[in-house]
Amino acid sequence: MENLNNRMNPKVEFFFKKAGIWQEEFKTLRSIILGCGLSEELKWGVPCYTFQNNNIVLIHGFKEYCALLFPKGALLKDVKGILIQQTENVQAARQIRFSNVQEIAAMEPLLKDYINEGIEVEKAGLKVEFKKTSEFTIPEEFQRALDENHALRSAFESLTPGRQRGYLLYFAQPKQSKTRESRIEKCIPRIFDRIGLNDR
Repeated sequence: MENLNNRMNPKVEFFFKKAGIWQEEFKTLRSIILGCGLSEELKWGVPCYTFQNNNIVLIHGFKEYCALLFPKGALLKDVKGILIQQTENVQAARQIRFSNVQEIAAMEPLLKDYINEGIEVEKAGLKVEFKKTSEFTIPEEFQRALDENHALRSAFESLTPGRQRGYLLYFAQPKQSKTRESRIEKCIPRIFDRIGLNDR
């Protein structure tokens, strides 16, 4: 059997060393994933495991739980119903959450099945069908701004679909119209500069 230490990427070590509450859990997840033959990389500050340069699964931790994140989790069959969609706006990624190392150890064969299915999804070249930007609701306050300001409309339409969706979701979040209007007002200069909500 291949030595898993050979698959460990030194660039990722610091993540496992600095891990506070989830140290044991992360180490267990790491050895399960490496046992599936994936390459270990550091992406977005967390361990990311790839197959032929395609992201299959990431390890990350939160206050209440640690998790495996499958970037294309929506395409997995999820026969055991363990995949979690973080919020209704997350279209592709799905998580499997854990609260202790015993839980992870007990699920090892199942986790390997899910990881192997993730690899098969990549081998088959499957893609997640994203909701089109036109299917997102435009908050009426923003629709009004677009109708009244043609320059704003053309600036917004020239943004990439992902940036457009980012703004639409952000504008739609607040319950109060006043808050929605204030968000729109603050973002208009960014839209004119053709930059997304989270761009630096």
